[in-house]
Amino acid sequence: MCKRNKKPTEIQKRGWIGYTLFYLGTFLSRILIRLRYINQSNIPQGKTPYLIVANHQTMFDGLWIMGGIPREQIPQFSGLAGSDLEQNFGLTGRIMFRVGQAIPIDREGSPIRGLILARRALKKGSIVMIHPEGTRTYDGRIAEMKNGAAYLANKSGVPVVPVYIDGGFEVFSRYMSVPRPIDWKRFRRKKLTVEFCSTIDPADYDSVHSLMDAINRVLYEKESEAFKAREQSKT
Repeated sequence: MCKRNKKPTEIQKRGWIGYTLFYLGTFLSRILIRLRYINQSNIPQGKTPYLIVANHQTMFDGLWIMGGIPREQIPQFSGLAGSDLEQNFGLTGRIMFRVGQAIPIDREGSPIRGLILARRALKKGSIVMIHPEGTRTYDGRIAEMKNGAAYLANKSGVPVVPVYIDGGFEVFSRYMSVPRPIDWKRFRRKKLTVEFCSTIDPADYDSVHSLMDAINRVLYEKESEAFKAREQSKT
């Protein structure tokens, strides 16, 4: 996992190192965090390809989502990731690039090549994860989402599984140099929830725009429910 001089342009291979790091990361997450998965029954079964569209809270989002899908699907899993991840985000970035079997996308230039690679992967039977925000949240809330996810689903015809991650920002936000899984004031592990929402069929929508609206609606509704629950817990 040496540092590269050039940005990668092809889909990465997980290899035995990636699998080892994945299982280690999953094991540590379950020990250090109160990790909970919701509605895993919404995940398509078997080896059918599908697109995971998730909000982006931490650099570990892909790891946690992988931990919730059926084990036999893990070899199929890839995630779109900024091609600068290995260069600019240190060891953590390089690890997650390998674990996520990353599909590199140029966030500073044209994203077209990355989307084409992702479309090809879906056509070959992969499970692809994309964060429509393009970068990690700055305040714990979902930022504006671009329509690349809807484009991929529309062109490939695969089902979309919206995934809402709640609690990741408190565990490992972009402002933290290392994860903080423990709430030391209350002396307990922090909560983190990964919810797999109902599948969206792109065939039910007549345009990329209307499909993206449907994806947005699901994720923003989940966010509203999560923040409302937090407020109620304080009273």
